[in-house]
Amino acid sequence: MTLPHVGSVEEASAALASQGYLAGRPLALAVHLAVALEQPLLLEGEAGVGKTEVARALAAGTGARLIRLQCHEGIDLHHAVYDWDYPRQLLALRAAEAGVDEGELFSRRFLLRRPLLDALEADADQPVVLLIDEIDRADDEFEAFLLEFLADFAVTIPELGTITAARRPTVFLTSNRTRELHDALKRRCLYQWIDYPGAELEREIVRTRIPGVPEAIASRVVTAVGRLREQGDLYKLPGVGETIVWARALLQLGEDVDLEDTLGVALKVHEDMERVISRGVLDGV
Repeated sequence: MTLPHVGSVEEASAALASQGYLAGRPLALAVHLAVALEQPLLLEGEAGVGKTEVARALAAGTGARLIRLQCHEGIDLHHAVYDWDYPRQLLALRAAEAGVDEGELFSRRFLLRRPLLDALEADADQPVVLLIDEIDRADDEFEAFLLEFLADFAVTIPELGTITAARRPTVFLTSNRTRELHDALKRRCLYQWIDYPGAELEREIVRTRIPGVPEAIASRVVTAVGRLREQGDLYKLPGVGETIVWARALLQLGEDVDLEDTLGVALKVHEDMERVISRGVLDGV
């Protein structure tokens, strides 16, 4: 097993809860299996439901090192695996021309480790959680490379040879489903969909993340967020993070503040705010 203290579903849930992440049993079970079977776990869901925080909380709750690769359009091996320190190589080359031997240009001395290589070369005694965030933003070529990487947990650097993980990291991939991932990558992973939490769980999340928050504020904010999420034509629905910040805003301003005055905490698109106000979505909350 690659991570300590995750030997059961209950231990996985406790490790997440120790960092304020309250996971339902299906998610805790998926996390436990990802660790026990040494299988990558693909987490999908709407933006803001807490996909990235699963990896963060698990790493912190188990004492593992978190290594994050943020995917983006055009990401390639030089961003994800390794690159060469060309300015230092150039200086070394000039030194060599002046008669100073700086050693082999393509050696460890000039290698820049990116997240995937960093995860492979982590100390065998230090467990690692590797977070490959927003894989749906990468292109098909990088996804194909990632499929090979997850199969062997090894990469080949032509100048140095093949590097294989001494200890496999626990891998999480997240996707907001801006595009469909290929079936081959999905088959390599376990899968879990994360939805917005129910009202009671979200209130408990607020109470956990804001100790001592008045019940009236927790209930009011969760009710308001629930109404916003019921609007099917909003550009961006509020996530759990917005719920927590909204509750903190009410703590700062007083629980009797008009929620429409603080709507910018939960919604980040002008047209969404106009729709909510014109419809009276928050009336009576």
